Amino acid sequence: MTRVTVWNEYRHEKAEPNVAEIYPEGIHGQIASFLQAAGFETQTATLDEPEHGLTEEVLARTDVLIWWGHWAHDEVADEIVERVHKRVLHGMGLVVLHSGHMSKIFMKLMGTSCDLKWREADEKERFYVIDPTHEIVRGIPESFELEKEEMYGEHFDIPAPDETVLLSWFEGGNVFRSGITYKRGNGRIFYFQPGHESYPTYYNEYVQQIICNGVAYCASKRTKYPVYGHTENIYPIGGTEQ
Repeated sequence: MTRVTVWNEYRHEKAEPNVAEIYPEGIHGQIASFLQAAGFETQTATLDEPEHGLTEEVLARTDVLIWWGHWAHDEVADEIVERVHKRVLHGMGLVVLHSGHMSKIFMKLMGTSCDLKWREADEKERFYVIDPTHEIVRGIPESFELEKEEMYGEHFDIPAPDETVLLSWFEGGNVFRSGITYKRGNGRIFYFQPGHESYPTYYNEYVQQIICNGVAYCASKRTKYPVYGHTENIYPIGGTEQ
């Protein structure tokens, strides 16, 4: 069974009554609930726990880490970022949601500013499936809509994705690469754009299905991570040339 840890800042839910009303168990609690219902083994971790809840022991029991952050990216300790980064390179999957694009871990893995255009205007978002053969969009229609979402727009300052799975159009006219994948070391990464804290996005059936599919995708292991350093020669050295 795939083991998933859902990490969340858990700050908006404590400070903003409207967010707490939408997510009474926290964003992490809502995400963990539908993952568990889908058959994943889930646990949660939050910023204000010791070591942000991401101890060596927790990460050792994690096949895929889901990351949601917004207000407090700078409060995440560099030591924990390094710990997560190492685990991704050695095969742990990472699903980054919404404003997690500015998290220390995503920026470290991308090597760019990860900046973008944004707007809060209660506008409609329409998703289009760009690669209908990809497992991340299994069971998802060709397009679907969210009645309200925060606009994220291009240009998104990221390296060219390995795969672009979803593209979004917003009512105000902007477009965005809203579902993209990367491989870093032995780990798989899926970035998925929707999930502004003041909207009930994580109750949408298609959003839930995409996240579940993304977890399954990121849990798939790549070829065994190579061992670097000194190595013996493959062929004899100094022999007679043929």
